[in-house]
Amino acid sequence: MADLVGGVLYSFAALFIILDPILSVPIFAAMTKGQAPAEIHRQALIAIAVAGGLMYLFLFCNTFIFDLLGLTLPSFQIAGGVLLFILGIQETLGIDLGKSKEKSTTPAGVVIGTPLLCGPGAITTVMLLSNDYGILIPFIAITLSLAATWLILYFAETIQKILGDVVTDIMGKVLGMFLAAIAIKIITSGILALNIL
Repeated sequence: MADLVGGVLYSFAALFIILDPILSVPIFAAMTKGQAPAEIHRQALIAIAVAGGLMYLFLFCNTFIFDLLGLTLPSFQIAGGVLLFILGIQETLGIDLGKSKEKSTTPAGVVIGTPLLCGPGAITTVMLLSNDYGILIPFIAITLSLAATWLILYFAETIQKILGDVVTDIMGKVLGMFLAAIAIKIITSGILALNIL
């Protein structure tokens, strides 16, 4: 029992840090600004559903998907890094890429769900945890981390109000630069890994 609890706590901590929902608060708040509370809550649920769907998929299928498609983790890192870099530039400069007015509510949940919450780092962590602990412990940890992340996104507007618009705007731009930097690191790691394959 102690091993189960310890494994769950460790796995939860690792996943929660990788998901980093606090990082998503100013970005999520900015992308859903002006929308009705019900729509904001729906976008939070979509984000969790997208992130959770990918995490559970890779937990149960592990490397089968990559093998089936003939892909490698480094190639996934590069693709995810490029998407994350675009998001970082978008948030830093305050521009919208590939977003039409008719579908203005679509990107928030999807983009926050992946690659921001569930990107190469989260998928890699899930795969490593499944190798170390099997299925049960990572499954519980994923569920707990998603529940905690949903609560943070659900109350993102309240958190934003506490921080204030100016602080949130500054945080969004600074975090956008951090996102771009993290993306470059992910892309570089993917390229280096491809070179040694």
